[in-house]
Amino acid sequence: MQELRRQLAGLEQRGLRRRRQVIEAADGTEVVIGGRRLLAFCSNDYLGLSRHAALIEAAQEAARHYGVGAGASALISGHWAIHEQLERRLAAFAGFPRALHFSTGYMANLALLHTLPRRGDAVFADELNHASLIDGAALTRAEVVEYPHCDVDALAAALASSKAKQKFVVTDAVFSMDGDIAPLPQLLSLCEAHDAWLVVDDAHGFGVLGEGGRGSLSHFGLRSPRIIYMGTLGKAVGVAGAFVTAQEEVIEWLVQRARTYIYTTAAPPMVAAAVLKSVDVIEQGEDLRAHLRKLVQRLREGLRDLPWRLLPSQTAIQPLVVGESKDALALSGLLRDAGIWVPAIRPPTVPMGTARLRISLSAAHSEAQVDRLVEVLRRCAESLS
Repeated sequence: MQELRRQLAGLEQRGLRRRRQVIEAADGTEVVIGGRRLLAFCSNDYLGLSRHAALIEAAQEAARHYGVGAGASALISGHWAIHEQLERRLAAFAGFPRALHFSTGYMANLALLHTLPRRGDAVFADELNHASLIDGAALTRAEVVEYPHCDVDALAAALASSKAKQKFVVTDAVFSMDGDIAPLPQLLSLCEAHDAWLVVDDAHGFGVLGEGGRGSLSHFGLRSPRIIYMGTLGKAVGVAGAFVTAQEEVIEWLVQRARTYIYTTAAPPMVAAAVLKSVDVIEQGEDLRAHLRKLVQRLREGLRDLPWRLLPSQTAIQPLVVGESKDALALSGLLRDAGIWVPAIRPPTVPMGTARLRISLSAAHSEAQVDRLVEVLRRCAESLS
């Protein structure tokens, strides 16, 4: 206990101790915390679908029909007809032969990297990949080679020098803390040249990018049997869970060997029903995506010439790099005092010296709300100058 207390005190001293915020109520883009209403720019609900009436109705109807739990793992008795329908819909929507539904994106990524690469293989991972991909790579028996962020030349050299039996290039599509998009066309070309698999985590692109919200592969017009694609269902989709979609043999092998799929209770059928409805809304939701793109441009224009660095992102993730953790916390606190909630992201989530405000935009936000954020940030800059 003494050692734990010492380590916690050290986190506190360095401005790295995390605290959960208890949300008492939510209404669109506003939340109530401690009895106070705040305008929030911190959710990954990029299309504002988590409170969409049609999704709520689909979940309610499914709960009445199926109950609120699946009852068992998918390979025992938890794979309901609506789960099967969802997997077929997701595969067709993403443009692959087959899909597998997981309870979370973290579990999906652990499954991919623990199950597919084997001893004698090699995993080539972007240095800024999500923690779930990093942890999945730590579980693999394959060699793990980390390449500099989005550095195609460095990856090409690493692939060329590798003697591995099978090679797996693993990357986020949209990087969750920088908001930039991986050079997927170049990565796929390298995979074709070196007979490698391309594993794409599109947690922050699925539903937002591409034709009909089909994601980052559609954004670049990419299709290949060597791509293994993971998308999450709790961000732009607005519900919960994740899916992996790929060639038939890849998915069947995951069904047979993926421990995070085999040894966990299946997601409630009502979740599958809500996701099915959400995919329909997303497919017809170009107006939502157009509004979101407009908000991104409005925010970026408003935050020009501030003392903090706005990273070059064209996605809903707009990081404002402050520098030191305590400074990022202080700026977040000033926004909070003004009735706006934007979280400070600190190491180890981001590299030392790059603590930031992670501004997350949603189609549920209005132009007036974005203007309010810009105005308050500009006031903060003046007060700190």
